[in-house]
Amino acid sequence: MSSFTYDAAQVRRWLGAGTVAKAQGLISRVQNLQRQPNLLTGEIPGVGDEPWRVVVHFSTPQGKLHVSGECTCPVHTNCRHVAAIMLADLQQQSAKKEVILTPLSLCVDPVPAIHLQSRSRFVSGYGRYGHRQKRLDFAALSFRYREVMVDAGSSENLFTDDDGQCWLVVRQPEKEQRWLDELLDAGLHVVPAGHIYTPPTSPLPERLFVPERTDDWRRIIRQLLPALKAKGWLVSLDDDFTWNRTDIEAVSARVSQRRKGYLEISLDACVGQRRIALLPMMPHLLAQDTRWRSGDLNTIADDEIFELCSVNNERLAMPAGQLKPLVGGLIDLLPEGETVSATLQLPLWEGGRLAAMSQSGSWQAADETALQALSAGRQNPRELPAVTPPAGLKTILRDYQQQGVSWMQALSRQSMAGVLADDMGLGKTVQTLAHLLLEKESGRLNHPALIVVPTTLIYNWLSEAARFAPDLRVLPLSGAQRREHFSQLHQYDVVLTSYPLLWRDQLTLRPQRWHLLILDEAQYVKNPHSQAGRAIRKLQARHRLCLTGTPLENHLGELWAQFDFLMPGFFGSEKDFLHQWRLPIERDGDLTRRALLSHRVRPFMLRRRKLEVVKELPPKSSIIRRIVFGDAQRDLYETVRASLESQIRLSVSQRGNASSRIQVLDALLKLRQICCDPRLMRLDRAAGVRQSAKLTMLREMLPALLAEDRRILIFSQFTEMLGLIADELKKAGVEYAVLTGSTRDRQAPVERFQRGEVPVFLISLKAGGVGLNLTAADTVIHYDPWWNPAAENQATDRAWRIGQQKAVFVYKLIIAGSIEEKIVNLQQKKASLAESILQDGPDETALLSDEELTDLLSN
Repeated sequence: MSSFTYDAAQVRRWLGAGTVAKAQGLISRVQNLQRQPNLLTGEIPGVGDEPWRVVVHFSTPQGKLHVSGECTCPVHTNCRHVAAIMLADLQQQSAKKEVILTPLSLCVDPVPAIHLQSRSRFVSGYGRYGHRQKRLDFAALSFRYREVMVDAGSSENLFTDDDGQCWLVVRQPEKEQRWLDELLDAGLHVVPAGHIYTPPTSPLPERLFVPERTDDWRRIIRQLLPALKAKGWLVSLDDDFTWNRTDIEAVSARVSQRRKGYLEISLDACVGQRRIALLPMMPHLLAQDTRWRSGDLNTIADDEIFELCSVNNERLAMPAGQLKPLVGGLIDLLPEGETVSATLQLPLWEGGRLAAMSQSGSWQAADETALQALSAGRQNPRELPAVTPPAGLKTILRDYQQQGVSWMQALSRQSMAGVLADDMGLGKTVQTLAHLLLEKESGRLNHPALIVVPTTLIYNWLSEAARFAPDLRVLPLSGAQRREHFSQLHQYDVVLTSYPLLWRDQLTLRPQRWHLLILDEAQYVKNPHSQAGRAIRKLQARHRLCLTGTPLENHLGELWAQFDFLMPGFFGSEKDFLHQWRLPIERDGDLTRRALLSHRVRPFMLRRRKLEVVKELPPKSSIIRRIVFGDAQRDLYETVRASLESQIRLSVSQRGNASSRIQVLDALLKLRQICCDPRLMRLDRAAGVRQSAKLTMLREMLPALLAEDRRILIFSQFTEMLGLIADELKKAGVEYAVLTGSTRDRQAPVERFQRGEVPVFLISLKAGGVGLNLTAADTVIHYDPWWNPAAENQATDRAWRIGQQKAVFVYKLIIAGSIEEKIVNLQQKKASLAESILQDGPDETALLSDEELTDLLSN
């Protein structure tokens, strides 16, 4: 810039009226005044022989003239010497032009002007502006008298315009006051510049106008400024004004399939007719507020406005209510501190994520491809076209079973895998058999299907297949004679094997080409490092399917194990899943990731509860019987508890929670045994206690129940406890059957009970968890609670299932004030976790940690 023009009013704005006033007596002492490109230099006599040397730098950032003065005096920047140099320069330029002082005509009408600005200021001394460094947002009011701008609050009449012409302005105070009152009525109030401490480098106007609340700036920009402009006001906003942001009107999504098996997604912020890439702005959004990564987006109000910064440094505004579904749906793809491109590559199976974001209303699909991708991601069985049942099926499917078959068929068509996670008793076996029949009748079953089941269920699958799908050629691989059929696998439609035999026969099963690989009771392979877990992952199949009534029992690692079998890579490695999902959800209670995880698995998991789909089932009533210890049993319990707690806390302090976990579990086992019956605890101190409050309660309950012709299932985790109960039944002359892990012929006691030969069936929880149909029972008694509510529910569902005609009553016997009561409370936590992931429930939860285990020992 070879030349620059400014006036006295600008000098006052830049340097402050006080500094200019102090400079008036120094103007005549200015020496060696020179103009250079972008510079103004000069000297003023100082102390001794050395003058004060002044350099004034001129620049035009963003097209606006900016001044910075330096001086060798102690003040150093924008001091009175800088002001004197600039005023002397104005006099010199004015003299060159032979300026004549000319008053403006009295008929000139002023025009009001409002200018919104932001400055970084050290603020003090006025109202809510406390003593601290902050960014100050304010409006400056001025009045334009032709070529001259007059600040509100100024009492001067002499001004110089941009050309150096001096003017004597005839002010119109009535109009100026009317415009000032208009701003005050609009909610702005005056903060005199003298109340604001500000560095001399950036002086403030005479008066500042600010609203009562900072959020009011949004209203001022959107409502007040347009109204003032319509009245003829001059309105301007600095580019860096804090609230000078463009509103994002909507978000548009574009989805395309650039390469097989992947979707490419881009999100655009819509501003008028423009489209601005939104994804690259996300890291800035997450960095500006830690609440976005807090795990609970509900802490952010929907109407709170957030600023996003485009790659071109354009400032955009968007309400949190529109941002939250986007952040919640992409949080795992937005690593902290990393840049994000304008597009994301997602596997086809991520349709559930996209569908959830679309349904939230946070975006609009911009093309037909996007709509098709979202539709594929929903996989709602109620929206899928119903397939015609197979001709060879010898039963009529219920509506929800028909939906299940249609869902499995849809997965097969899309080469996807899934988990049929219906409640126990809803007929997962018959739905799977119908699916297999359809595959055979359509000609797709040109290789056999392999079904892996618990050993105890091979007979059940054989009988169900013979009953409902006799056209399927089924080969059971069991016993030593199974090797005789190894060369004939390809001749069958379905091959049945068990988890224990799978890894033994893997060298034979691995080379075989399988059309479909099905895991029944898939929770059996929740440990991917087990022999069966490793063997299953080495089998090759076109399609994969898991069947389970309890897809999530204890922790999210079980979910990862199932999907690692179904769709390897869906959740990354086990380590990745631990840090990205398990720890944030289980340890930190991250609700955002919990909801996202639920959306991701939903298209591939069909879960129906009995009460939701089977209206004809009779009611089930759950009753908790709290029992009080007798004196001797209570004393024993408390003595053992106090001793164990002391030992455990010492171990934890020395070795830590993790290393003490086995010791803690052993201590809890002893306390649970005392609650059931002191005789279970093989310690000298327990030998003298002959009473069991819980067994006494059971003895009192049974006669009344049997008198009502109830058929009763009694479950316990302790086989020895079942033996003690059996002794009591013998004394009372009550017939019973027993099923434990050591029972060789499982079918015989089941049939005795189902035929009505015995009224009571004693079952260990582990042995009776799967594969039993005991609809003859109408009463279930859980003698002792188990950590996992899903295991208890499975046991209960032996009676409360399809075919049950009577109301089912479930009794839980709990010792009040003991560890058993704490177990019941923890059951709800685990149940809440499973529901929140599988059903997208809102409950907060945490899993059983080492600390919680230790706390169970406390009084």
